[in-house]
Amino acid sequence: MGFFSRKKRKIEPVTVLPTEIAQPIQIKRLLSYRVSNLQGLGSRQAQEDSFAFANSADVTKIREKGLLAVVADGMGGMKDGKLASETAIQSIRSDFDNFECNKDLPGQLCDTLYNASEKVYSSLEGEGGSTAIVCLFYDEKLYYASVGDSYLILKRNGQIYHLNRKHTVFNRDCADAIRNGDMDPSYLKLNPERNALTQFLGMDELSDIDCFKKPLSLESGDIVLMCSDGVGGVLSEQEISSCLNNPCPEAMCTAIEQNIVAKGRQYQDNYTALIIQCEY
Repeated sequence: MGFFSRKKRKIEPVTVLPTEIAQPIQIKRLLSYRVSNLQGLGSRQAQEDSFAFANSADVTKIREKGLLAVVADGMGGMKDGKLASETAIQSIRSDFDNFECNKDLPGQLCDTLYNASEKVYSSLEGEGGSTAIVCLFYDEKLYYASVGDSYLILKRNGQIYHLNRKHTVFNRDCADAIRNGDMDPSYLKLNPERNALTQFLGMDELSDIDCFKKPLSLESGDIVLMCSDGVGGVLSEQEISSCLNNPCPEAMCTAIEQNIVAKGRQYQDNYTALIIQCEY
């Protein structure tokens, strides 16, 4: 029987190619919004302010169409301020349902106020009116449009910024004076009609709406306050800033109301405030 010599096979080292390391998917962090509101009669017998949120509790809807917030202040001294403000709110909410977010949002917001003005005029036959601020929080940006003397305030990094322009006799006359070369129109503060409105929903021909032509990019930590003049015209900038230092919108609203009540004003107007806190 023969002997076979068995040669050992040389085992070649296997080169192991490094597997491709999966890169983590970069998920864009999106702002979320915490909201709260307050409303009070003041010394008035009836509430003529109205307000509304749309999509405030629906994250998916906010991503798709945005968060809508509206404050409307029915005008005292005119016919049925509550009907005027409620009519404005209902009209704006209805128009918002048909918004197209891939189109001109500032233009659409302005159109909602023109439409609301026509409905208020029709309902009250030109004898009633309302102010209005409408804000849309969409794609981490703030869009707004306003008519009248309500307030839109941003607190960012400890600073207070007034975002909208009030439609009052004083502001109109100041702008006219400066355009005519008068750089110190402070004497206009003596005009007893200085706080009268020059624009409001329900007037015969609404001609001026204040709005952002380009939206404001929002940041985590931003706090937006929308309020009637029963808040913004009563509390100082320092008082508002202090109220907005509270940790959540509910506490901010509580602080605002406590400050208003503490003043004990004899002719305290209705007061309404909406607070939107932006955070990651």
